[in-house]
Amino acid sequence: MAVLSRIAASIHNKIKIRPGDVVIFSSSPIPGNEKAVYRVINELEQKGAKVIYHDAHVSGHACQEELKLIYALTKPRYAIPVHGEYRHLKRHAELAIEMGIPKERVKLIKCGDVLSVSQDTFDVTGSVPAQGVLVDGLGVGDVGNIVLRDRQHLSENGLIVVALTLEHSSNQLLAGPDIISRGFVYVRESESLLEDCRMVVEETLDECLARGTADWSRIKGKIRDELGEFLWKRTKRSPMILPIISEV
Repeated sequence: MAVLSRIAASIHNKIKIRPGDVVIFSSSPIPGNEKAVYRVINELEQKGAKVIYHDAHVSGHACQEELKLIYALTKPRYAIPVHGEYRHLKRHAELAIEMGIPKERVKLIKCGDVLSVSQDTFDVTGSVPAQGVLVDGLGVGDVGNIVLRDRQHLSENGLIVVALTLEHSSNQLLAGPDIISRGFVYVRESESLLEDCRMVVEETLDECLARGTADWSRIKGKIRDELGEFLWKRTKRSPMILPIISEV
């Protein structure tokens, strides 16, 4: 949705590219974003624009000589390199040592480290939580690892819902099992697979009832295990399996 991306895709409502136009990229692609940037460049070139994107970038960060000047002017007692990847921080620390700061007064710290600083103290003394805070709708930070794992599982393998109805007094099967697939297989082309799934569930349920198992949570767990093993053998996929048992 960046302006230049919309211009390149001819969906900007005011600016159009015409043959002979010159477009200058004044920054380098962010690592990991190269493919999207080069797609924009290709679209601009296809519209007849001349695109300049090599050797046009000037960093907004201080160069080595500018950092040396700051150290020379301020003469700091301690140095804590910040910003950039570890390789950048390490080189910054080496630069600080070259400028005369004792090695023990230069610290490379990670996000969450607690650094105690005083006239005589300069050391990491603890840590605090500093991971990202997830925002999901109106909830802030309420989506935990278990929920994220389930969402990833659903996105990669889909969902199978097993719905069946049991009689209250005898636990006999009255309806189902019905197999509902979402994001796993296309139902119209996998009717035989789903029918085999029904048979697996029926056999598992008969086995549980024959053993006198009346605990629904155990029945659901057994259905989940048996059906999951069957689907892995047939498809080499492991969808999330959600058994639903209704009582009449």
